[in-house]
Amino acid sequence: MSPLCSLLTLYSIKTPTILSRRLISSTISSLYFSTLCWRKPLFSSPSIDPPVPKRVPFDVTAHGLTWDDPYHWMSNVDDPDFLDYLKKENSYADAFMADTSTKQKELFLDMTARLPPRVSTPSERWGPWLYYQYIPEGKDYPVLCRRNSNDGSRWVKSVLNFLNGGTGRETILLDWNEIAEKYGYVHVGTCRISPDHRFLAYTLDTTGSENFTLNVKNVSDGYDIPYCRADRVVSLVWAQDSSTLFYTICDKNQRPYRVVSTKVGSQDETIIFTEDDPSYCVDITCTKDGKFITVNSNSRTSSEVYLIDAAYPMDGVQIIHKRVPGVHFFLEHHCGFFYVLTNYPISETEVLDGTSYLAKCRAEDIHHADWQNIILPGEATSIENMDIFNEHLVLSVCRNGSCLMCSIHLPIDINCKRIMEIEDLSPWFFPMPLDFCQMAACSNHDFMSSTYRVVLTSPVMPDLIVDYDLSEKRYSVVYQDEVMDVTCEGQSHPSNFDKKTVDIDDDPDKHDLKSEVVQSWTHFSMAYACEVQEVVSHDGIKVPLTIIYSRNAIKKGESPGLVQAYGAYGQVLDKSCSVDQLCLLDSGWVLGYADVRGGGGSDSSWHKCGSGLHKINSVYDFVACCKYMVDEGYVQKDRLAAIGCSAGSILVGAAINMHPNILSAAILKGPFLDICNTLMNTSLPLTMLDHEEFGNPLVEPHFQSIMKYSPYDNIASGICYPAVLVKASFNDSRVGIWEAAKWVAKVRENTCKNCSSAVVLKTEMTGGHFAEGGRFGQCSDTSYDYAFLMKVLGFS
Repeated sequence: MSPLCSLLTLYSIKTPTILSRRLISSTISSLYFSTLCWRKPLFSSPSIDPPVPKRVPFDVTAHGLTWDDPYHWMSNVDDPDFLDYLKKENSYADAFMADTSTKQKELFLDMTARLPPRVSTPSERWGPWLYYQYIPEGKDYPVLCRRNSNDGSRWVKSVLNFLNGGTGRETILLDWNEIAEKYGYVHVGTCRISPDHRFLAYTLDTTGSENFTLNVKNVSDGYDIPYCRADRVVSLVWAQDSSTLFYTICDKNQRPYRVVSTKVGSQDETIIFTEDDPSYCVDITCTKDGKFITVNSNSRTSSEVYLIDAAYPMDGVQIIHKRVPGVHFFLEHHCGFFYVLTNYPISETEVLDGTSYLAKCRAEDIHHADWQNIILPGEATSIENMDIFNEHLVLSVCRNGSCLMCSIHLPIDINCKRIMEIEDLSPWFFPMPLDFCQMAACSNHDFMSSTYRVVLTSPVMPDLIVDYDLSEKRYSVVYQDEVMDVTCEGQSHPSNFDKKTVDIDDDPDKHDLKSEVVQSWTHFSMAYACEVQEVVSHDGIKVPLTIIYSRNAIKKGESPGLVQAYGAYGQVLDKSCSVDQLCLLDSGWVLGYADVRGGGGSDSSWHKCGSGLHKINSVYDFVACCKYMVDEGYVQKDRLAAIGCSAGSILVGAAINMHPNILSAAILKGPFLDICNTLMNTSLPLTMLDHEEFGNPLVEPHFQSIMKYSPYDNIASGICYPAVLVKASFNDSRVGIWEAAKWVAKVRENTCKNCSSAVVLKTEMTGGHFAEGGRFGQCSDTSYDYAFLMKVLGFS
């Protein structure tokens, strides 16, 4: 994700082994394996051997089967032997990577040279203020600021300045850099400005454990308010009085399960709602008009919504509709009507297929699900999300596999026919560049605004911010990420983006959509090709594979390649343009992004077909995409690598077990590899929630399904493994550090000694699952990764 997208989200938002009664680890000498090694080493090995951890017998039993897990002891992270082992692994990683220090520096300098000195977001008007963020020159992290808008008369502005302790100049609300300097680590989870703009509530993690602490800052003096602190906080929302604050807190398994309220400056807390079902998480938000607070209790597949009147916040919660398996609800409010995005059956005879539609009903009828109007998506279309304003409804839809947005004028005539389609409401579909891949809404806080701001992303176009005037049905290019040292000719000088676009130092009135703004943007399609191919998987399903390469640097059939996939939770794979990506492309690499089943797709069925009992489809899809890149001549056979992050590591690990020669190198980050053991341990964070995504191994059909692909449980003896860099964080609360350590230890024990010497474990002793870091820190981290790939693939 580009720096700009990161800023915008900060303040919104093998064939399986056959199990016998006891699985016995192979005792065949690894020296024997090395004599059969078919991989030709392309790199020098360090003078020291990889560390060998102790083995402690431990029986695992499930469904009448028992097997030994000799590295189970690693799940005790307080064991001194485990800490000592991680230190030894880090020392081995340092020794393995010692001869890449020059390459790492070269890559780092290349990446940072492409970064602009200063990164900023265009200001967003919200009430009487303009809010924006920027990363100061030479700094790693952003600063959140605001200043008065130029609207209104002089005396009004003077009063506002006096009441808010401002001078009309820039006010710094939160500086990530100061926090990072103090604690050495910073992760701001959520920021929420009070309705009167006097207070900033935010959550902060300074260890990487994702134990976020609530803080409330008085904007006028810049100091945090005493007593307004709480631990394990996730989501926040203000009531209309700007003094009552609602927030959710986590249980010991990091599940947001309770809603609590407090008053600014008070030590008192009131429990508003508690969710006892461990498969549900609680989120709290408010309708765009600020009139209602919604308490949303969500599982992976279902939701239940409660309402709080934001004007009378202590009057309790009211349930909208009891939860129904497989049914979700999302509410917005507009002029006495609720708009509900749901897949609830329209009639008792309707078969629930997961398709969402939009329903409208009077506020007083919401408890009865008495829909006055039903808006169906239409043929080959699905409604993914909605946003609402005083005069417009904005829908995010997917049509024929393409993601689109449209606006509909409000209010919708209550007397019109009950069931209709989007096209019946004269929607305006937002114009888009031909070469874009994805779009994401910005925060768009102001309910009264007629402007909708989005970020458009593409692998060959720096992120673009566009304002859409919903009334005039026009658009304006507001801002674009600046990428240095790139031109369509591939020569070295800044890209040609028109500097007439607005930055935060210009007059805010220039953001007016009616002013003249250049309707152009920079793209690199002359220098870099972006192709979307349909790859046929094992069952005939066509899987989208986005392939990117430099038109000048690619050598068909000889180029190295790097493929990435995720394939879980219905998440769409990020394909935005980035400086590290351009560094690889200019070096002749070919990049592939595989949108396998289990991730986001044209509709919800794409996710369902790659989850639960069907999860192995994700692996088969990934294997098919890897083979395609080689078979079609994009990548040299022995030069294909892959990256898997978190749940995406399942795909890479399983693919290696099934086809050990399909990849020559891989990088696994925060890897989820020991799936069966983790999902059988319900005391671990997120386990109960993940049963819906991957299955519950305590249920025999799910166990059999998981054991077909689980990376840790399918490492075969005597195979030649590719080089793998495994990166993990000790404080990772989502995927335990032991998963990476156990996998590396088992690979080293079971596989070819020559090959497994290039399986490297690098543990970050601070930081968390997402490896948060500033823009320079991210460049340093990525330089390390790419230097590893270049070394093991035989590049100088």
